[in-house]
Amino acid sequence: MDYTEGRILKPDFEERYRLFQDGVRNDSLRKLVAGILSINFGYVREAGHEFLEAHPGADGEELLAYIRKLSEDVKFLDAPPDRPGRYRILRGRAETAVWLERVLQERVDVEDLAEAARRIVTSPDALALLVNDKDGQIVLKAAELQRRSAGLAALRKAVEDPTASELALQRALDGQHWIFGGRFVGQAVKRRLVPGDEIDIPLVRGDGALQIVELKRAMSLGHSLVKRHRNAWVPTAQVHDAVGQAVNYLVDLDENRQRVRDEFGIETRRASALVLIGHPALQPEVPEDEINETLRIFNTHLNRVEVLTYKELVDNAERSLGVAPEA
Repeated sequence: MDYTEGRILKPDFEERYRLFQDGVRNDSLRKLVAGILSINFGYVREAGHEFLEAHPGADGEELLAYIRKLSEDVKFLDAPPDRPGRYRILRGRAETAVWLERVLQERVDVEDLAEAARRIVTSPDALALLVNDKDGQIVLKAAELQRRSAGLAALRKAVEDPTASELALQRALDGQHWIFGGRFVGQAVKRRLVPGDEIDIPLVRGDGALQIVELKRAMSLGHSLVKRHRNAWVPTAQVHDAVGQAVNYLVDLDENRQRVRDEFGIETRRASALVLIGHPALQPEVPEDEINETLRIFNTHLNRVEVLTYKELVDNAERSLGVAPEA
């Protein structure tokens, strides 16, 4: 009944019950599985070897992440028409397919979203047609705007959470380089560019230079951002310590500039840093404008480091989307 109703497959049916083989197991199925596993492990070995040759400083976690992404892209391999008997795996197809599936899910009624996304992603002509079509561009832009709005809402929630850790804030910001402004074209994959230093978020500017983002806690910081000194507000020791940490990262990047450029293609000579720390709500007795102005004045006296509160970052990003920042 299970086989008839489609709950188990024919090979399982024949292997489990062996009703028509006189009790003799079918070794061809075992050999088939063994052969497939051998090919799979061989491919993983070769892919891992190529990755380590290109990234000799990579650790085990980075290698596993590479293999994991590659395994997703394998689902979308295709057969080039000009190379009979050969197949091709293009990096990034899985991510594009997932994004496209979400676009279809939110904007278009399609019976099988995953299959539709797979067909479009594996067909360069179909993808180009969607991108070049005026209505298609509107759909893509609307979907991107919706994605950014959702990501920004998740970030604000994390920023306003009094228990959120630096890791939670990093996860909310990861992959959303647009939040930091239009001068950034992407986020570097490698976070450990210098031995001993792991950058929270490495951003790449349009000129190829690096900007590191150093994350501190937001509402869970547990310290004030400014204090009264004589007749003016000045940053507290927590802000100075965070800036000092960012400066140390920049010094290490300067000292390893040639190696970083050769290995990762990232220019660090013009690298800068952004420190995200705290929230004005930590000091309700101090007007938010006073806190922001104090940090802006502080920034004018720094050369390669800028300090922002998480709220100011989120507010700026909302303005870029045409949304009025929350009070």
